[in-house]
Amino acid sequence: QVRLVESGGGLVQPGGSLRLSCAASGSFAPGYTMGWYRQPPGKQRDVVASITWQGTTNYADSVKGRFTISRDNAKNTMYLQMNSLKPEDTAVYYCNAHHALLPDAWGQGKLVTVSS
Repeated sequence: QVRLVESGGGLVQPGGSLRLSCAASGSFAPGYTMGWYRQPPGKQRDVVASITWQGTTNYADSVKGRFTISRDNAKNTMYLQMNSLKPEDTAVYYCNAHHALLPDAWGQGKLVTVSS
């Protein structure tokens, strides 16, 4: 079983920056694609960005050019650098680990609030 623990997040003013981290432990094996999802208040959870084991990245159109996803496979850790934050980025952010042959894992979620 894979365990994911997020850190970072909090309150930031519009235009500011934050970094989220996601540390994986347990049965975390090579081959996992990892991703960040977010769920704004009263809305559904949607993907923000993903990164394969090899480092190929994908981003939602709404965050392209502002967010950067990265991972350190040696540390089993993934990051999301969020710049030029907007109020509409306010959401609970979740870390996800996906493997074609194994069950998905989710973190507990971290609240990011962008407000002046």
